Amino acid sequence: MADAAGRETALCSEQFGSGAARSCRAAADGSLQWEAGDWPWWRIAQAFSPKPEGREGGGGGSPMAALPPLSGLKAVLLPQGFPDSVSPDYLPYQLWDSVQAFASSLSGALATHAVMLGLGVGNAEASLAAATATWLVKDSTGMLGRIIFAWWKGSKLDCNAKQWRLFADILNDAAMFLEIVAPVLPVCFTVTVSTSNLAKCIVSVAGGATRAALTVHQARRNNMADVSAKDGSQETLVNLAGLLVSLVMLPLVSDCPRLSLGCFFLLTALHIYANYRAVRALVMETLNESRLQLVLKHFLQRGEVLDTTSANRMEPLWTGFWPSLSLSLGVPLHRLISSVSELQQLVEGHREPYLLCWNQSRNQVQVVLSQMAGPEAVLRAATHGLLLGALQEDGPLPRELEELRNQLRAGPERESWAIVRETYRVLDKLFPKFLEGLQVAGWQTEKHQLEVDEWRATWPLSPEKKDL
Repeated sequence: MADAAGRETALCSEQFGSGAARSCRAAADGSLQWEAGDWPWWRIAQAFSPKPEGREGGGGGSPMAALPPLSGLKAVLLPQGFPDSVSPDYLPYQLWDSVQAFASSLSGALATHAVMLGLGVGNAEASLAAATATWLVKDSTGMLGRIIFAWWKGSKLDCNAKQWRLFADILNDAAMFLEIVAPVLPVCFTVTVSTSNLAKCIVSVAGGATRAALTVHQARRNNMADVSAKDGSQETLVNLAGLLVSLVMLPLVSDCPRLSLGCFFLLTALHIYANYRAVRALVMETLNESRLQLVLKHFLQRGEVLDTTSANRMEPLWTGFWPSLSLSLGVPLHRLISSVSELQQLVEGHREPYLLCWNQSRNQVQVVLSQMAGPEAVLRAATHGLLLGALQEDGPLPRELEELRNQLRAGPERESWAIVRETYRVLDKLFPKFLEGLQVAGWQTEKHQLEVDEWRATWPLSPEKKDL
């Protein structure tokens, strides 16, 4: 009986990631018998590894039992350790991203067919030299556009990754539309396809850069390479499916331009909708200007900090490029002052590692950062600027800020300096509570996605100055 009880008692157990653990018991012959279960995808590699002699095992109790097909598919397409190795929003984002990639692949096939038709493929009278020249002009225009756009907007793509991701895909649809209508305009064919390729090159820069930013967000175990590689595998599989469907679709619609255009508009609508759902599914845990403004406004009105999910759900995706308040962080000091008296006026009352200048008429806040300004100081400076913007808007505010708003609306513009100094005192009370609320709500305060320029400055400091 003791032997039977020993065989029924689990000797050891193991589990993969967050999966269910399975136990191991001693068999009657003294071998180990593993509990059957749905096994993880790392065993896809073991399936092709040589098995030691005498360890073939039988039935479902062997560790080398047949691998479930679904687990094998997960091993190929999902990062190791999924779902614990990625962010919680990984799966819904990737599902919708796959839908948009499939729609884009079919639209791209229609656009490529139209470009080939415009270049004269299948037309005996078409000139090879003319087609080559058109192709070279198209490619060179796109290359120049890629370089110029990366220089112009490269530093801004991290701050508004979701908005730029959506922008890139909509611009890609516009580029493919130009390619489809290009054969209808033979006189402007070269200009049309060159403009289209220029837009596509901008899409590749914006899409690639924001994809990299989202990979940093999704990777939770320093596994950015794995997340990126599996994203590439998913995209390749979707494009392969799109290619197979395109082989069936193109012969059916190629002889009917209206049908081809109708299919394109239908696929474009699906593409934009899937992109919107994918971007909306993202829950970023770092603060950019839009999310910080939403969280701060809610805090000032209700005294509580929005959690990451609620704030991301409320974040504007279509209008995020044009905030009502112009907030510039890290501006050069020489832009704000031209005399000793202006410097003294700017420094007076400033005890933080930043200087703030507020232009009421333009609704513009410019912030000069100290050499010692860290992430928390930058976050406080941005909060200070957005708080000044809140004084010019309607809505409930704490008592101290309500009094300042009344003074602002009653007094002349020259009182703005006094109001800015007063907000330092108010912020000394509000910001510690606000910062603690951010951390409790799940926001990462040790880093941010605020747009900050590289200018730093030094100035005469007061003894009370704090280094953050």
